[in-house]
Amino acid sequence: MSHNANTRTKLRSVWKIALLSAAAVMLLSACNSNPKEESQPEIPVAVETPVEEPATAEGEAPYTAPLTGMPLEEPVTQRPLAVMINNAPAARPQSGLGQADIVVEVLAEGGITRLVGIYQSQSGIDTIGPIRSIRPYLIDLGESYGGLLVHAGGSPEAYAIIQQQGKADLDEIGNAGAYFWRDSSRKAPHNLYASDEKLREGADKLGYSSEVPIPEYTFYPSENAESGDAVAVSGAEGGEAAAKVELTFLLKNYVVGYEYDPEANVYKRTINGNPHIDLNDNEQLKASNVMVLGADHKVLDDVGRLAIDLERGGEAMLFQNGRAIKGQWVRAAGDVIRFVKDGQEVPFVPGTTYLNIVPNDPPFESHLTITNP
Repeated sequence: MSHNANTRTKLRSVWKIALLSAAAVMLLSACNSNPKEESQPEIPVAVETPVEEPATAEGEAPYTAPLTGMPLEEPVTQRPLAVMINNAPAARPQSGLGQADIVVEVLAEGGITRLVGIYQSQSGIDTIGPIRSIRPYLIDLGESYGGLLVHAGGSPEAYAIIQQQGKADLDEIGNAGAYFWRDSSRKAPHNLYASDEKLREGADKLGYSSEVPIPEYTFYPSENAESGDAVAVSGAEGGEAAAKVELTFLLKNYVVGYEYDPEANVYKRTINGNPHIDLNDNEQLKASNVMVLGADHKVLDDVGRLAIDLERGGEAMLFQNGRAIKGQWVRAAGDVIRFVKDGQEVPFVPGTTYLNIVPNDPPFESHLTITNP
């Protein structure tokens, strides 16, 4: 007999045994069953587990932006863009700073500052810039937020870090020129721009991760922040009223100011006494929180390139709700810069935050002038 014939014979035997067993079970059940209490077989039903949304009060948005604390109807998990923005006089007014979640201002060469705009919770930003070059400490600042580094060129040390460590970056001069453009109404190098849509398109093209872990700050409840009531719970009883603060980084002819608007509960930014405007909407830049922190600066070469210690911590002041709070800045490994007082992190008021990093030499407080009406 062939192998296939043997197989068919075995299968027929198995089926006969199965049918006989089934018949026996049915007969036994018929003998023992009670027609009035006949049980029905349970049919398993697939139950879909509902997706849980955050519990919210009526009318309250279910989500908040991790870097601004502002309410959101949908969670936003996209990777931040860390854009190096030119702050030379010829680059002002810039475009898109008003839509950044975080803005960091720090010295570059020659006493001029550079701005790092961190863009995460907002989209549809048609113009961002002018965009300039990157430095090692700017890499550090941008990456602390998980940011994709956006720049045009960089110092030799910055390029070495990017190339040797495989940083996620979009460089107009190097790997991503197609995602930037030049504005003919301004002179180079103060005329390079991009949009958040073009930059994210470039990031996808280069295969960079679109979602990364994003640090979160602590915030006061947004309803308190909007009304100004956050003062009562800020832990800032020892703070002083601060209707206006002016700060110098290095050059005496470059003074950044923040003037408190009590109706909006924000600080409006000025440069040399003039409103600092966003060219996209011609609105004055504003911040719910202004942090000024002192860090050690070291000049590296004849060009004036700097090394800045962004890990050690030190003196800091936080301006929010029309008050100035003295404290310290700290930074744990792999984290962002945070403001603490008496060992506790002070919550931010929901909205944009500006971090201003000044040298420790001259002494920290010499950079600040606080006035009231």
